[in-house]
Amino acid sequence: MTLTHINPESMHSNPAFTWAVRVAAGSDLVFVGGQNGVDASGEVVGDDIASQTRQALTNLLTVLDAAGAQPEDVVKWTILIKEGASLQEGFAAFGEVWGQRPNPPAITGAFVSGLAVPGALVEIEAVAAVPPAG
Repeated sequence: MTLTHINPESMHSNPAFTWAVRVAAGSDLVFVGGQNGVDASGEVVGDDIASQTRQALTNLLTVLDAAGAQPEDVVKWTILIKEGASLQEGFAAFGEVWGQRPNPPAITGAFVSGLAVPGALVEIEAVAAVPPAG
């Protein structure tokens, strides 16, 4: 499977994301719906962005694994953060779980007025590209 990370020289560089990722034909795509910082019983973990971000990303990695995908297969993140929550604290917690991997995915982040899960401060979804199953 071929992934091409595209970072035009005319754009600023950021080690946290790639501007675009091209996925070669023949790859399977895995779409992971928004994950909140909830535990196995569906209860929100903590009342701070850092705790919830760690749990949301852990949940997302669990779903990726169940779908046969690895963290390095993620080509796109979407991160929704409740207005008023600290972006810096959320990204710091994200980095604790994600670590320093080469070729980061493309990313979209947005502040929103609320999320579907009461008490949730963050929701993370992903698209991963994996070799075809078979």
